[in-house]
Amino acid sequence: MNKYEMTVLYHPDLEMDIEKPLKKIAKLLSDNDGKIIKQDNWGKRKLAYSINKQDHAVYVYYDIELKSESVAKVESILNITDEVLRYLIVKPGPEIEEVEEKAEDSSNTDSSEESKPKEDETKK
Repeated sequence: MNKYEMTVLYHPDLEMDIEKPLKKIAKLLSDNDGKIIKQDNWGKRKLAYSINKQDHAVYVYYDIELKSESVAKVESILNITDEVLRYLIVKPGPEIEEVEEKAEDSSNTDSSEESKPKEDETKK
C-alpha cells in the first residue's frame, strides 16, 4: 500500500450536509482496499476560477493509503461523481516523509524533556 494525498472539492451546496459525500468517498476507498489515515475539512472557499458555473467549493484534504493499481479506478469514479467538482491525488515525495518523521521524533523528545526537572529546579 502506498501513501497518497488527496484533495477533493465538493459542490458548495453540500456545505451543510457534507457527511453523506464524505461517507461516499470513505466507502469508495474501502471498496478499493484503501483507508483514510487523516481527513481535514477546510470548509467553503472561493475558487480562483469558476468550475461548472460555481465560484465556491468545500475543500476536504485526505491522507490515504491505497494500492497503486486502485488509483486509476478511484479517479474514474470521482470523475463521474456529481458531488465532486475537482479532485487531485498525488504521491508525496520522499522529502515530505522525512520531514514528517523528524516532526514525530522531535515531538517525542520534547515531551520526554518536559517531564524531567531542569538542573536549576533540582538545586533549589
